[in-house]
Amino acid sequence: MQSESPTKAKIGRSAAVIGIAVLCSRLLGLVREQVFAGLFGAGFAYDSFVVAFRIPNLLRDLFGEGALSAAFVTVFSDYNTRKSLDQTWQLASNILSFFAVALSLIVLLGIFCAAPLVDLLAPGFALTAGKSELTVTLTRIMLPFLVCISLAAVVMGILNTKGRFFVPAIASSFFNLGSIIGGTSLAYILPEYGYPAIAGMACGTLIGGLLQLAVQIPSLYRLGFRYKPQLRITDPGLLRVLKLMVPATIGLSATQLNIFINTSFAASCGQGAVSWLNYAFRLVQLPIGLFGVALSIAMLPLLAQQASLKKIDEMKETMTSSLTMVFALTLPATFGLIFLSRPIIMLIFEHGAFTAADTMATAQTLGLYAVGLFAYSANKILVPAFYAINKTKYPVIASFIAVACNLIIINLTIDQFQHLAIALSTSVTMILNFIFLLTVLNREMKGLPLAQLIKNLAKILCACLFLSLILFLADSYLPSLLSSHISLQITSLFATIILATGTYGICLHFLGLEEMQLITKKVLGRFKRS
Repeated sequence: MQSESPTKAKIGRSAAVIGIAVLCSRLLGLVREQVFAGLFGAGFAYDSFVVAFRIPNLLRDLFGEGALSAAFVTVFSDYNTRKSLDQTWQLASNILSFFAVALSLIVLLGIFCAAPLVDLLAPGFALTAGKSELTVTLTRIMLPFLVCISLAAVVMGILNTKGRFFVPAIASSFFNLGSIIGGTSLAYILPEYGYPAIAGMACGTLIGGLLQLAVQIPSLYRLGFRYKPQLRITDPGLLRVLKLMVPATIGLSATQLNIFINTSFAASCGQGAVSWLNYAFRLVQLPIGLFGVALSIAMLPLLAQQASLKKIDEMKETMTSSLTMVFALTLPATFGLIFLSRPIIMLIFEHGAFTAADTMATAQTLGLYAVGLFAYSANKILVPAFYAINKTKYPVIASFIAVACNLIIINLTIDQFQHLAIALSTSVTMILNFIFLLTVLNREMKGLPLAQLIKNLAKILCACLFLSLILFLADSYLPSLLSSHISLQITSLFATIILATGTYGICLHFLGLEEMQLITKKVLGRFKRS
């Protein structure tokens, strides 16, 4: 066996810590979706909530968490490497002040323009009496979430750069806890005062956003950071962040345009279409968060540091190892979600107001979303690499290519497949995006070790064949168990997943995938110490 690479070990350790925290968050996120499914099912109220929440989420990705996080980590890592501690903390204080003010102004503008925003995003809602009005009310309640979550992203960037990964990753669990406990409580209380129950869940979103920010503050304090109110717009560090954010925001605007297009089409596909797409994508986000996001968060500070020190060969090793880990973790998840979509949806969501017809529609959607899972997660790895080497225009180009492809595919398939056309288009455009980004990055970095990556991918696909065989055989007995007692449903589904996962892991170990051997070594080491 090859000696353990320090880069691979560092990424693996950080990603494992983040993965555990993200797993907690995603599981709580599923509980949150279960609450929605049980209380509201798939239809009028939840359709309205999804679109209303999408508006601050669009703005969050556009101005806050996405573009801001990538740009801030790049500049903050450089300050942390090259500048004094006092200068580094001054930058952090100034960034927090600037974005607290700027995003608050955006929120006020959004509240004022909520009605036209809803009409623009979901014109089909106007065909159902009261649906647009409810969505406007929920939008106004949830818009301040943008400020909380964006400031939480800045704090996360500081902690990650300083090597603190667990607390920022677990912080989103507190968002889900606030949403579940606060939202559910208010959903039962508010109707007594004449407000719709779904408004309680909207208030829960605000509570969750505040908790996600607040839970990170003690860790920041222990690092020695003391916030000093200041707003210096001409500060070179702030200007660098804003300069980096411009192409990132433009690139993300294309992604948000895709979401806008998809939401608009879904809102016109009839009652429940928005809900089915959202429930399915929430499930697909579990492996994306566990693998793509966890590896991206672990990799970004390391990649930024390597770029700052001009260690190109180490950057290539970081990229190849990270992509291999993404493929090794997401491809089996893809096959699992395709084969087991119906029993998974039935077990998690088919309770209360969520019907068997909702299960079938959501399961079909999930299977199509799963096809692009590996590409979606890999893009989370590729995009930060372009920021690290200061080639930010390429993710922008890729995003606009994705918009064009998305529009073409949806328009060609929407009449025949309805909401399923949106899930299909999302997967296809993510795969095309991945191919484009990998090709350009290979050229810009003067050649990635693609031969090694392809060799690793072949081993992963070979192991996936054995996993698929287990899942295919399980298909013969699972349908008969779906109508049985819930304990038998849970046992049979988990037994299938464990057997398939075990088979996959054993195959990869004997095929000699270095990243798998590293994970096995770490796991066995923990058991021995225990």
